[in-house]
Amino acid sequence: MTVPARLPEALTALRDAVAAAPLGLATPGSEAARRAARGVVEQVDDYLLPRLRDLDAPLLTVVGGSTGAGKSTLVNSLVGAPVTTPGVLRPTTRAPVLVCARTDVPAFEGDRVLPGLARVTGGAGSPGTLQLVPRDDVPPGLALLDAPDVDSVVESNRELAAQLLAAADLWVFVTTAARYADAVPWDVLRTAQERGTALAVVLDRVPPGAADEIAPDLAGMLDRAGLAGVRLFVVEERPLVDGFLPEDQVAPLRGWLHALAADQEQRAAVVRQTLTGALASLEDRVAGIAAEVEQQAQAARALREAAAASYTAAYEGIDEGVRSGSLLRGEVLARWQEFVGTGEWMRSLQSSIGRLRDRVSAAITGRPSPAAELQGALETSVETLLRAEADRAAERTVTVWRALPGGPPLLSAADTDLDRVSPDFSEAAAAQVRDWQGYVLDLVREEGAGKRTQARVLSWGVNGAGAAVMVAVFAHTGGLTGGEVAVAGGTTALGQRLLEAVFGDAAVRSLAARAREDLQARVDALLRYEQGRFDALVDTAGPGPDAAAELRTAAAALAAARDRA
Repeated sequence: MTVPARLPEALTALRDAVAAAPLGLATPGSEAARRAARGVVEQVDDYLLPRLRDLDAPLLTVVGGSTGAGKSTLVNSLVGAPVTTPGVLRPTTRAPVLVCARTDVPAFEGDRVLPGLARVTGGAGSPGTLQLVPRDDVPPGLALLDAPDVDSVVESNRELAAQLLAAADLWVFVTTAARYADAVPWDVLRTAQERGTALAVVLDRVPPGAADEIAPDLAGMLDRAGLAGVRLFVVEERPLVDGFLPEDQVAPLRGWLHALAADQEQRAAVVRQTLTGALASLEDRVAGIAAEVEQQAQAARALREAAAASYTAAYEGIDEGVRSGSLLRGEVLARWQEFVGTGEWMRSLQSSIGRLRDRVSAAITGRPSPAAELQGALETSVETLLRAEADRAAERTVTVWRALPGGPPLLSAADTDLDRVSPDFSEAAAAQVRDWQGYVLDLVREEGAGKRTQARVLSWGVNGAGAAVMVAVFAHTGGLTGGEVAVAGGTTALGQRLLEAVFGDAAVRSLAARAREDLQARVDALLRYEQGRFDALVDTAGPGPDAAAELRTAAAALAAARDRA
């Protein structure tokens, strides 16, 4: 097998794309996809790239299996020395042990293979390290690695076992006569089959005389699983000799391994089988990861749409509150009546606009003017409406997110409670309403700049005219009931006639429309800011629109480079 120059480059690009795969949302398949992505990255780093760079490196044979299957005893017996310590207490957490010829130590001293594990020589390693044991009685070209239990109750042991198996040129999988049909061994064997890994199976602890019955049964199971070509070795359960398996039981496996080490062509065939199978398996594995990224994108979209729907409803609720006239209640209504006057003064207004100017001028006393009090009441009323709708939007969003994939963990990870407005909302809303009122006053000044209207505006007062324009924005009475309709309707109609007398009919409609549009824009900005708290959480955890496509493109590029090999 020759390695085209672009194959390592394409493999590295795929590895980087998988490592960056956005799988931060807690969707039903996210954990499995994260494990798959981690497995791809580790196999590329631990095995594929190192092996592509050095096809003639020693054959790394990983001895793996279930708890208590006798892996360490088998390795010691193959070497003929106590190079690894069998676990007396389960679970055992220790460093994996790699045994090789002294001449092959340089191939494993650096980070070429299993770069995430620090090397330890001359003594037992600790968790997170790889213990190297050089031996004169191990043939060059062969390395044996004693892996942790694949079914260990310690998760880190299981993960390390899977990582080591994925870094192997050859698996020697050890199971027992009592447990060879268990689910965990077959999960591992199916993984080997799916990845095309070179594999041998050791059936250990077979009762004397039972091999003729058990071995064919296991061979049939391997055949049905698509592993008909797997070498099967049987080790009978006999007393150990000085801690080692009887020589006649271990000799066939040792002889086969030594023959592989001695025959460069056979060794290359094993490497080629595993390397080719591992590279070919990446396409399906990455396709599964990409499919989950798409699920993540759908989940992110649903979360964003839920937040957008809640805040759109809040915007519509505020717009309805503005247009319905429901803001002209209570304090606002009282201040409006005080501002324009009632009773005989209202009736006199119908015959003389001049008397209204006198009335307004006389209202200037030591206390805040009726116009200022009206503006203050409007400010408070609008702020209350904004907060109520924003609170409802936040609560609705949280409620929906709790039922959507990925939503609950995002809510738990938030720094603040999201079921109510943000802490600075009230201050921001007050500032926006005040700025809106300032905008309305600027409109009045602009409209009153002409010679025909300037004197009228000055006699009325910019604040007074501005207050009347603000009330005109809320002039509808659909939100009022009973006597409020009559009172508000009369007073707003009065304000309308007053404004028309000052500015003219067309100008009044324009002023009210522009004031309402500005208020709507400010409301929209406030709500989008509040919605942004939710969107930011999704942006942090969810994938971008092209994430799945980028994975598939990288996988296709690797497949093209592999086809040229």
